[in-house]
Formats: sequence, C-alpha cells, structure tokens
Amino acid sequence: TYWPPDSRHGRPGFGQVLLAVADAWKDRRNDLTEQGEKILTHLQEAVSGPAAANQLDVEWIAQAEDWLIQNVDQRFGGWGDAPKFPHATDISLLLEGQLSSPTAERELAIRTTLNNMMHGGIYDHLGGGFARYSVDRQWLVPHFEKMLYDNALLANSYAAAARLFNDPEYVRVTRETLDYVLRDMTDKTGAFYSTEDADSEGEEGKFYVWGLDEIREILGSDADEFAAVYDCTEGGNFEGHNILNLKSSIAQYAKENSRDLDELTDQLARCRKKLFVHRNTRVRPGLDDKVIVSWNALMITAMVGGFRVTGDAKYLKSAEEAVDFIQSEMIKSPGRLWHSWRQGKASHDAYLDDYTYLIEALCELFQVSPRAETLRLAIELSDTVIKHFAASDSGFYFTADYGEELIARSKDLADSSVPSANGMAASGLLALGRLTGQDRFIQAAESALVACSGIMARSPQAGGQALRALRRFSAPSQEWILVLGEDANAGSIAERLYSPLTPKTITIAIPATDITDDLAALCPLLAGRSDGQSTQLFVCENNVCQLPLTGNQIDAKLDQL
Repeated sequence: TYWPPDSRHGRPGFGQVLLAVADAWKDRRNDLTEQGEKILTHLQEAVSGPAAANQLDVEWIAQAEDWLIQNVDQRFGGWGDAPKFPHATDISLLLEGQLSSPTAERELAIRTTLNNMMHGGIYDHLGGGFARYSVDRQWLVPHFEKMLYDNALLANSYAAAARLFNDPEYVRVTRETLDYVLRDMTDKTGAFYSTEDADSEGEEGKFYVWGLDEIREILGSDADEFAAVYDCTEGGNFEGHNILNLKSSIAQYAKENSRDLDELTDQLARCRKKLFVHRNTRVRPGLDDKVIVSWNALMITAMVGGFRVTGDAKYLKSAEEAVDFIQSEMIKSPGRLWHSWRQGKASHDAYLDDYTYLIEALCELFQVSPRAETLRLAIELSDTVIKHFAASDSGFYFTADYGEELIARSKDLADSSVPSANGMAASGLLALGRLTGQDRFIQAAESALVACSGIMARSPQAGGQALRALRRFSAPSQEWILVLGEDANAGSIAERLYSPLTPKTITIAIPATDITDDLAALCPLLAGRSDGQSTQLFVCENNVCQLPLTGNQIDAKLDQL
C-alpha cells in the first residue's frame, strides 16, 4: 500500500498514519494484540490446506480417475480449454490405473492426450522436448519456453506408456526428449539446467518457426511432402510462419497417400535432420543455467525411466552423474541440501520438494543401479525431512524448522505444474521403507498421505501424486530381487525385469558379486543373496520371501510382470 508523504485528497499522509499507529499502540494495545492474534490464526489456517479426512480411502483413486476420464478433452486430449497444460502427473495416475484394471475408456483418455501432445506444436519435432504449455486447445501454438520439470515429467509419462502399451512411438518421444536434455540442458558437471527461454532476438518462437520458402530452399524436392505432413503452408499457422505439427500420424499419412511407411519415415527423418542443422545456425533462445535440486531429481527419475524402456546405458549414466553432482556440490552438511547452484556456487536452504523429489529419484535409481551410497543418501535426507520438516498434526511443512522464521509455515499438498511435495514424500518414503525394511519411513509416508487426504477426497484434479502413492501404500508390499550369476543371458534377464511397468513392486537386479555387507546392511532384501553362481529370482511379499527361482522358473515368473 502506498501512502503519500502528506495528507491529500482525503488520504492520510504517511506521517499521520505513523502517529495514528503510535496512539493506538499506546491507548488500545490489548485490542491490537487480540486482532493480531486473530489475523495470525487466520493466516495459519489459510496456508494449512484442506482439513484431513478421518481415514484414508482407496475409493478416492477410482473417483479421481473417473473425473479425469469424464472431463478429458475427447478430441484433443488433456484437460481444460486454453491455455492447456500437460498434467503429466494425472496421466501417470491413469497409466498406473490402466495397469491395475484396464478399460477402453481409460486407455482412450491416455492415448488421446499423449498422441495429440506429441503430434502438436507443443512438441519440438526437430530437437525433441516439450514447451511449457499450449495457448490453444489443440496443442498447436506453444508458449515456446522449455522447462526442465515439464520435460522430466512428460518423458517419464511417455516411458511408462511405452512400457504399458508396447508402443514404439512413445519410446521415440521418450528418447528424443531425453536426448534434447542431454544435448542442450546438461552442464559439463552432469547437472541439468532449468529453462530455455521462449524468445530469441526479441521475438517469441523465432528460433522454432519456419517459412515455406525457407523449407523449400533447404529440402528441395522433398519439401512439398514434408510440408504436407507437418502442416506447413504459404500463409502459415502462426503469425505468418509455420509451427511444425502433425495433423495425423505419419503412418496414417502413408496409408492415405499410398506411401511405403518405412521409406517415408526415413525420408522425413533426413528432412528433419537438415532443418535441425539449419536451425542451429540461428540465434538460440536464452538459457537459464541455474541448477535446482528438485527439478534435477525429476530428471534423474526420468533418465531412469528412459533406461528402463530403451535399455540405453547413456540414460542410466546421466542419472548417476547427476546424483554424483548433488553429492559433490549440493550437500550443505550431512543430510542437508542446498536448493540451487549456478556457475560453481550453491545457495539457499533446500525446500521440502528438493528433499522429497530427490528421495524418490534415489529410490528409483537404486533399483537399477544398487549402490550403497545412493541408499545411504536417501536415508540421510529422509531423516532430515522427518526431524526438521514434520508438522505436529500430519505431513510436512515446505520449509525446515532451522530456516527463516515465518508467520505461518505452509504445506505443499496439491499438485500444480509439478507434483505436490507431500505427495512425493509419501511415494519416496514408502519406497525407502520397503527397500530398507524400516517402518519409520512407511509411517512418515502415511503421515504425508493423511495431510493430503483432504485434497484427495475433494479435489481429484489436484491430488494425482498423493493418489499414486496411496495406490502403492494400500497394496501388499512386493519385492522382486534378481541376483545375477555367471549365466550368459543374465543381462537380458535383467532387462526383462526392468522394462515392464511395475509401480507397486520394488524390482532390483544386481550381480551377486556386488552384494557387500555394507549394502546388505542398508537393504536387508539383499542379505544372504550372494551365494551361488547361477542367476536367482527372489519373490517377496510383505517381507516374506519364497524359495529362489532359477532357469525356466525365472522366465515363467517374469512373464507375470
């Protein structure tokens, strides 16, 4: 509020306001104190979120999925009109529901959304990666800014869809998105940058759009067919220029135009490469090279998902290097994180999402690359969350008790463009509890779910991450431990364990020779598993393990995943 220096036009001057405050404090101090306490109480209630439900109810999951299916844009996918955001967490919720109880309606909602996004202008058909949102209903015109967190969440959704539906197009989009991040958004240290701007040379989207004459000059005789496939015209589809997009799939175009699909696919790939090379001669959009722990954690999880679906070790290597960077540069003191880093300098105490996203990422990474230091870091971070972020009722505050003293500490309970920090706490702490056998982490996960229960019960479109965690929390604990022996086919067996979508099951593949006493002490699931030279599969439920399976028994069991 602005107060003028002197009273005028019926408005008191700042000096008069100060005198009035001083008089009130002198003559009516008790009244002011009482009013202040009421205001403080109101602020604390306002930031605490919806009241928790009496008990957790798995029916909330079905209610949320029903809402998402009923409210999906049946023509273009997604939710809402314009601007339209990806809602990756909701897509992941539906994918996991489709795995548990497949229905045609749910699959249609998922595929309509994923297909229209990857065909639309929101997707970069030359360089890979997704823009932040679409300004229209049909995903054509993006806000051209590329955010690390969007690309992490969407890469993970497409990877999960590829694993569920065995769809090579979803594999392609996963790979192209992660390759974009490795190429343009990765620091030499292995950390991931935050954002690429929408503008270059003062114009939004200038780096990404094309004139038809420009396309013809670069592609020559292939230009007209490329333009037909990617919706490029003389008049353009965006301010006189063209945003590349697919009106239908390449397979559909080939069928309608009697073209050999493989030949057309190869031709279009050559064209895209030529345009990509030319585009790189343009002035690039600005780059925000800040490194944020929470967003890096999301990308670590996405890289693990990319490794699972492609088997390409470069994605696993990227995830491991990013974790190594965090361990080297972002640990303020044992168990405590910095929030951000830029050009060699870390700063600001980390927030709850930095911790919980990273705990989740570490648990995901551990399952495909079981290292003691990975699990140890997850335990240390979880101890900090429980000790310094826990609320007295349920869940966790967004800031730590050792940080700046605030009038009211808020809880992050609802999903936004990123998953809720408490929802992620539930899933990460639950996974850690099952990996370590420590009930205190599972109890902390339940506390986070209780805090999110009001959101889950009453706002299904904002509770996706918590609902995903609730589904896992409510299911029996399942762990599949594949101990790799000296068999010639051990590697291919491990890939069969990694590749299916198994959100409710802990799956670990590890060479028997890598199981050390230190590792087994951190992860009791691995204790006593290092004997024998042949590959063995241990299937456990609620911490009770069956006799190990070998040979053809493993093949038969993996078919059930």
